[in-house]
Amino acid sequence: MNTKLKVIVVDDSALMRKIISDMINSESDMEVVATARNGQDLLKKLDEVNADIITLDIEMPIMDGITTLKKLKEKRVDSKVIMLSSLTKDGAEITMDCLQLGAFDFVCKPSGSISLDIDIVKEDLIDKIRNGKRTLKSSFAMKNRTKPSFVERTKRSEVKRTSKISAVAIGASTGGPKALYTVITALPKNLDVPVFVVQHMPVGFTKAFAERLDRSSGLKVVEAEHGMHIEKNVVYVAKAGYHMEVERNSIKLVDSAPVCGVKPAVDNLFISCAKVYGNGLLSVVLTGMGRDGSNGTIEIKNKGGYTISEDESTCVIYGMPKAAFETNKVDEVLPLHHISSRIAKIVRGVE
Repeated sequence: MNTKLKVIVVDDSALMRKIISDMINSESDMEVVATARNGQDLLKKLDEVNADIITLDIEMPIMDGITTLKKLKEKRVDSKVIMLSSLTKDGAEITMDCLQLGAFDFVCKPSGSISLDIDIVKEDLIDKIRNGKRTLKSSFAMKNRTKPSFVERTKRSEVKRTSKISAVAIGASTGGPKALYTVITALPKNLDVPVFVVQHMPVGFTKAFAERLDRSSGLKVVEAEHGMHIEKNVVYVAKAGYHMEVERNSIKLVDSAPVCGVKPAVDNLFISCAKVYGNGLLSVVLTGMGRDGSNGTIEIKNKGGYTISEDESTCVIYGMPKAAFETNKVDEVLPLHHISSRIAKIVRGVE
């Protein structure tokens, strides 16, 4: 029985299709079952071939990536889509659009549309294809549940909060841009505390992400810069390539080694916030692969803070929230659509 992941590679360059296909076919657990020159070609191929994963170039003639993604959504195609994006400002903006439209994740083409050095992102692409497989399995399991899992996971903490919340810290990875958009844009403009966000993202994309959030939010959203004074009702998005930490009343960007293989790391943010805000900190761990945020969750709880993790039923990848939950330091497990209102209630002291 063939259990390999079936992948379709879509790119207008024959050379890029060949290089990307060779990278995928070199792995024993996946294979390229078709290639396509553009979105129109892809839609024709999907009438004949089923795929688990589609790698989709953004910049293509006849039908580009974002138009193709809309068509796939209209047709309710189940395949998980990984966008291949350029590192330009426009590329970052369009990538944010694609993630909002339902793309599973994205990989950066290091040198533009024709990236002869694309092999340097092979590991990233292969990891994300495998993550897509996990998501397919998770989606199938959730469809077959008799009730949502958050009903089964009651609030851990029985202790009534007496301290006032002074700051909120949120961490996310795979599936995070869309999840964070859901949470941040629903927060009230008079939340009256600062919000710190770490989203695992390549260099060059966090600014576009912050600007996208800012346009749709009541709160002001900025990409954090070193030395920024911390203000209430502002969301600080960690700058890719640096760990974001909090020091007294200002932002500190640290160019040190990756933690849990990522930079920025949620753990660095959480641990630094715990030192500054103590029992006045509220943390949230959203969808993502790996364990980043779990050590920080322990530190926050040990300092008397309040901790939330996203429920499996709404996660794109139930990795980071699961790792946080398994520390036994999480106070509440909530589905994504309940998190914003819960943050507002906890900050305002409404139980």
